[in-house]
Amino acid sequence: MERGQETRCSLAATEQPNTGADGEMWEVLKSTKKVSERSRFVRVDQEALVRFAERLSQESMALPGWDTLHHFFDGSEKTVMYFLVLDSVNFCFWAPSGLRRWEAEWDSRKLSGYNGLASTLKQAVELGIPITEADYLAELTQGQLRRVLDGTGELQLMAQRVQILNEVGHLLLREYGGRAAALVESAEGSAVGLVRLLSDKLTSFRDRATYLDAEVFFYKRAQVFAADLHGAFAGRAWGSFEDIDELTAFADYKLPQVLRHLGIFDYAEPLAQKVDQEIYLEAGGPEEVEIRANTIWAVELIRQELEQGGKGLRAFEVDWILWNLGQHADFRKNPYHRTLTIFY
Repeated sequence: MERGQETRCSLAATEQPNTGADGEMWEVLKSTKKVSERSRFVRVDQEALVRFAERLSQESMALPGWDTLHHFFDGSEKTVMYFLVLDSVNFCFWAPSGLRRWEAEWDSRKLSGYNGLASTLKQAVELGIPITEADYLAELTQGQLRRVLDGTGELQLMAQRVQILNEVGHLLLREYGGRAAALVESAEGSAVGLVRLLSDKLTSFRDRATYLDAEVFFYKRAQVFAADLHGAFAGRAWGSFEDIDELTAFADYKLPQVLRHLGIFDYAEPLAQKVDQEIYLEAGGPEEVEIRANTIWAVELIRQELEQGGKGLRAFEVDWILWNLGQHADFRKNPYHRTLTIFY
């Protein structure tokens, strides 16, 4: 049964959205909140959300430390470029039904998904493959990228990944002297400014949709880039942002899977059947937009609950906790939604 207004999340009386210095909720929170209020296919269960927030507070669930194992870091501009490359192609790690997902061998282990990508690119940098040079990215071919991401199984959207890296390379050469660090510096210490800059300058970061004639903003990979810089540089140098608190959750396919497992997400039956049967959802369609928008807004509500309970976590830190939970087998019993897209 599709859900109407009677099933909207009812925390309006206690909402204290994360806002910028001017007190105005920025476009990601503002637009996704509106989708959550009008959702027909996805319901946020307030009681389950509060229970999880209480559990998070009482169990002192640890905030994951920065992953130095899988990420390249040398403290220089090369690190900034590494993360721009990583987050430019950080999407769609699942394989079509019947095919094996992509895996790469790294340090005598098989790694898949994001960790596989991060580690493979780290290895490429350490081997001297010039993936952190703008002119190399601008002329990168699919064959070259396949050799960098050498592995087994199916990594979808390879042509699009190459096009994205070509676009990044050309932009850096054209406007920033070939330096990713110069692009970051032009945001003048604002994480939100960096996110907007990426979405304005690069079509591949323009992560937006339309829902009931209103524009919705997600900016998943652009926000991840800002958060990655903050984490890698420990809030200093190119990772120093005065408004890092304003970043939201990163709307992907793993967090909704976790939120559903926790009972925070309740899907209308037609959507539940599609997700469980691994039927593709249309990119930018109402079901997919509702899943992503409610992911961002649910994490914001968790952040608010934690704040009221005296535990201060940023939304993207709640995201990190949920994402790490999603790496455990218990949270993978039910499928995640499948949408073929470059945005997550």
